[in-house]
Amino acid sequence: MKSEAAGRGGLPPLARTPLLILGFIGLIVGVGAGLARLGWHMPELAASAAALHGPLMICGFFGVVISLERAVAIGRLWAYAAPLLAGVGTVLVVHAATSVAAWLYVAASGVLLIASLDILNRQRAMFTLTIALGAACWCVGNALWTAGAATHEVVTWWLAFLILTIAGERLELSRFLPPSRVARNVFALLLLVVGAGLLGAQRAWGTPVFAAGLLGLSLWLLKQDIARRTVRKAGLTRFIAVCLLSGYVWLLLSGAIILAAGGLAPGSPSYDAALHAVALGFVFSMVFGHAPIIFPAVLRVAVPYHATFYLPLALLHASLMLRLAGDAAGQFEWTRAGGLAGAVALLAFVISTVSAVMRGRAARAPD
Repeated sequence: MKSEAAGRGGLPPLARTPLLILGFIGLIVGVGAGLARLGWHMPELAASAAALHGPLMICGFFGVVISLERAVAIGRLWAYAAPLLAGVGTVLVVHAATSVAAWLYVAASGVLLIASLDILNRQRAMFTLTIALGAACWCVGNALWTAGAATHEVVTWWLAFLILTIAGERLELSRFLPPSRVARNVFALLLLVVGAGLLGAQRAWGTPVFAAGLLGLSLWLLKQDIARRTVRKAGLTRFIAVCLLSGYVWLLLSGAIILAAGGLAPGSPSYDAALHAVALGFVFSMVFGHAPIIFPAVLRVAVPYHATFYLPLALLHASLMLRLAGDAAGQFEWTRAGGLAGAVALLAFVISTVSAVMRGRAARAPD
């Protein structure tokens, strides 16, 4: 969604930076917590949060970043409460005040949902409805977690938050290559399938139905996304398209893994493979591709394209292939090495983005 004028009551770009920093705290500690789960030696701050790897990544990082982007889009001051609440919640998680943090995540998702409904009210369309449904999924997942549900019992709700948000934003761009009426109806049907899988998550058929919805969405996006055409372009346009199309393949693979395994059994290799295929392969591919667009919109900084953008992306995919190969072959050392390489890929992405921002500033500096 395009950012509206902050003068209507939103925060100026400089004031948004602390909110983004809170999100990156979630990312850094969340990645460290994930590595600690794989047996890598991590600082105590991350190691003590090993059991909260999922909440830190989804609520602490993505929750902040998505809420911040949404607040910028609608240009209203109250909407910034969502990234602020989620960011403070992350700080509390890091300091072992998880029960209070959980309630802050609930509040953050509630504000995000209100912001999404505000957008839906202003523009009635399938993509705004899809984005609002994604926010509602985050609300439900957070509420269940706060009520005492285990992470593996709410993870599909959290993943649906990310998946539907991305699908909705890609659907918005389909106006440049409008899908047929049949394609739009199929998309609506797929939303119902995903919803049915979520509502039936406690039954044997629920998770496979959810996985079928993921398979369908990935195929729909591969077929309908304008990236199929823009990948033939050059420069940043092609890079974004490569990120998108490769991400859809990971989403497809995740759905296939869940179906083949018959569900999501916590602690199993298929659980690790399916979740990271979505959260790392699909979602972070989208992050890599959209960063050159999101950072200028949120922080008003230039992120000029450079061919080195492909290096973190290639490392991300290679690390995930190694991790999933380890899961499939029962070789934990492969999975462990893949996890570490994935963390390096994320670090490389951050370094690449910061370097691009510095290049952009240097290019605009007066002689």
